[in-house]
Amino acid sequence: MDVDTMVGTELLRLRRRRPEVAGAVLAGTDGLVIGSDLPGTDATHLAALAAAGFGVASRVAATARRGAFQEALVRTAGGTVVTYPAGRDALLTLVADTTDDLEGLHAEAREVAHRAGSALDARPRPATADAHAPLAHLTPRTLPRRTTHHTWRRPPIR
Repeated sequence: MDVDTMVGTELLRLRRRRPEVAGAVLAGTDGLVIGSDLPGTDATHLAALAAAGFGVASRVAATARRGAFQEALVRTAGGTVVTYPAGRDALLTLVADTTDDLEGLHAEAREVAHRAGSALDARPRPATADAHAPLAHLTPRTLPRRTTHHTWRRPPIR
């Protein structure tokens, strides 16, 4: 079974086992959708917002020095949105109706995130391209990273 099929199956099974889960999105930490089972909501927007929230939550965890990021929880009047890390470079985001068994949901969702993340991490990573290779062979994932850091300065106020 390929990774995409496995991810779709995991998300569908989670929704079947946990009826309070209205949908799920598996996305990269860059905000790009890997797999989705999210009817009624735009998965691309939710994936991008989850990635942004993950970035902020990770910084908060690092600043507070309380360990690595485990989950981000947003409670709303109509339910809950929870984001979990899934492997090195992915996030599992669940949209759930109000639940009385949040700990049970966390436990099951962490297992799904672990399995999906392990499958994604096992995929071969693209090799980094030679910086002097023809431009046609360079993609955003293989382009060399810039090492100089530019700082923006506010223009003078007149």
